[in-house]
Amino acid sequence: MAQEKVKDFTLPAVGDEKPFVLSEAKGKYVALHFLLKTECPYCIRHTNEYVEETARLEDVIQVFIKPDTDEEIEAWAENLEEDSFSIYRDVDARLADELGIPGGYSFHNQLVHYPALILIDPDGKEVYRYIGKKNSDRLSVKKFMAVLEGLKN
Repeated sequence: MAQEKVKDFTLPAVGDEKPFVLSEAKGKYVALHFLLKTECPYCIRHTNEYVEETARLEDVIQVFIKPDTDEEIEAWAENLEEDSFSIYRDVDARLADELGIPGGYSFHNQLVHYPALILIDPDGKEVYRYIGKKNSDRLSVKKFMAVLEGLKN
């Protein structure tokens, strides 16, 4: 388990939303959800489940990240059940590269990064990472809650 402090970063939000800045999340856990390119039904389901099941966690910020254009993300987001949260852009997958998320996953005739979840603790250190092996391989909310509980105890 890595205990390395994550370098501060900013992710632009889609639409008129405020960008996400890691240093502004001090004191909270941050779950970075690296989603695949648009047209991903698993990403829709994953995002909907996390938004619904983790809404009561006041000390965790869920950050959903896609490597698409604003227009592509806006079209994709129309399929989400909830719209009370932001989707952020990882332009050219720079953050995924910086955080060492492996690339080379073939999706819609493109090579992209694997789906991933990285959890950063309130001190800004990476404390957990899950890298999916395929589109449907995501950390379930139930397993995420167990990981979080283990870290808090």
